[in-house]
Amino acid sequence: MTAEPRTGCDTEATYHRAGFGGTVRRGSRPALLVVDFTYGFTDPGYPTGADMAGPVRATRRLLDTVRAGHLPVAFTTIAYGPGEARSLTWLDKATGMASLTTGSRLVEIDSALDRRPHEPVFVKHGASAFFGTGVAPYLVSTGADTLVVAGATTSGCVRASVVDAVQLGFPVLVPHAAVADRDEGPHEANLFDIQQKYADVVDLDDALTYLAAAGRESDHR
Repeated sequence: MTAEPRTGCDTEATYHRAGFGGTVRRGSRPALLVVDFTYGFTDPGYPTGADMAGPVRATRRLLDTVRAGHLPVAFTTIAYGPGEARSLTWLDKATGMASLTTGSRLVEIDSALDRRPHEPVFVKHGASAFFGTGVAPYLVSTGADTLVVAGATTSGCVRASVVDAVQLGFPVLVPHAAVADRDEGPHEANLFDIQQKYADVVDLDDALTYLAAAGRESDHR
């Protein structure tokens, strides 16, 4: 006998019964982490890229709000120096990432985000923003107690960064409109899983309101 396919409601009920899908607590000093919104991902002219203009615009709104409130922000980029790409097991699977070479346009933060000179860019060689980088110490040093994550790709580096952030003790929010992937299927599937197990996937306006309020509170301290 062939099993009937599950419906979306069945899936929601299964996760709810297992105790997933709770709500994370929100701290008073959030930070914004922008994962890999570099031209190698945001410019569809590159084989590794896709049209991410909408999520980039949404992230710019997050950045404007964070900057106005003097809250912490950090960017990441994937970049490989000479010889590094040949030594990494990940690139046996993701061979296209080898094109993200140090000094190339592909590893530059998309100019639509208007990164400021004092806003740090952490170079990574794998999926997670936290693996082998100084992102965690930076967040701790700024007093961040919650993380808002934007960037690309939802199914890869965003997801890996969210999982590691939670394991390091940071409550995480993921604004749906500010993350992007190369295909809608993996994008939505991973947002569902992130929402059920690791973070709150929220509307952009919700994230903006939260960040603005935290920024105003920070100014009064």
